Amino acid sequence: MTGVTGRPLRDVLDSARQGDIRALARLMARAENHALTESDLDAAAAPDLDASAPPGQPARAGTVIGLTGPPGVGKSTFVSCLVAEYRRRGNRVAVLCFDPSSPLTGGALLGDRIRMQEHSDDPGVYIRSVSSRGHLGGLSATARPMISLLSQVGFDVILIETVGAGQSEVEIASVADRTLVVLAPGAGDGIQMAKAGVLEIADVYVVNKADQPGVHAMVRELRAMVELGRRHVPIVTTTASRREGAAEVIAALTTD
Repeated sequence: MTGVTGRPLRDVLDSARQGDIRALARLMARAENHALTESDLDAAAAPDLDASAPPGQPARAGTVIGLTGPPGVGKSTFVSCLVAEYRRRGNRVAVLCFDPSSPLTGGALLGDRIRMQEHSDDPGVYIRSVSSRGHLGGLSATARPMISLLSQVGFDVILIETVGAGQSEVEIASVADRTLVVLAPGAGDGIQMAKAGVLEIADVYVVNKADQPGVHAMVRELRAMVELGRRHVPIVTTTASRREGAAEVIAALTTD
């Protein structure tokens, strides 16, 4: 299949793997606009499949970590905090930030990168804001090929930030290896928390803004809910604005 500017897709993928940010951006744009599918990427990467990997899985597949939660809990600031910690450990990191689109104009602000400016000059970090284009579930209809592309290009960690989620935006669990549900004090009482379907997909609960009143009550309510569900889900408190808690969250993600 032809990639961009008339070059074969495999050649453009190779350029992106070698750090050509323009090649990666062009491929991401094609994936976002339904012009590049997972099947296209698998076919182009077929000669590079790792014999030790499961059939159909490309070599150097990155770990996909989803982050979801209500608006205003500090997801973007926490993502920036996570990026800094992963970079400190030497990982290449890609970030996809999904923003809600206007039901009237179809446009989206795409403003999450404003909170991640500190990483803008780091060649080991790639950040892209994506409009949901009216797609329900917290992502966009083209999330899967975009994630697949970032994995095949060789990023070690791929962070996926959903739109501000309510009680039913759980699609992230189907595309991420691990899912973080980010909360903050003042998000509602225990009954509201217990009925929020998004909480059921968490591999780790992150209670951000831990320097604010009410954090201990929220942690207690989460623990009570976890006990009702009879499954172990770590609860980690963070204060992303102070760069506190990212290492603990990563440790919880890597602990079975």
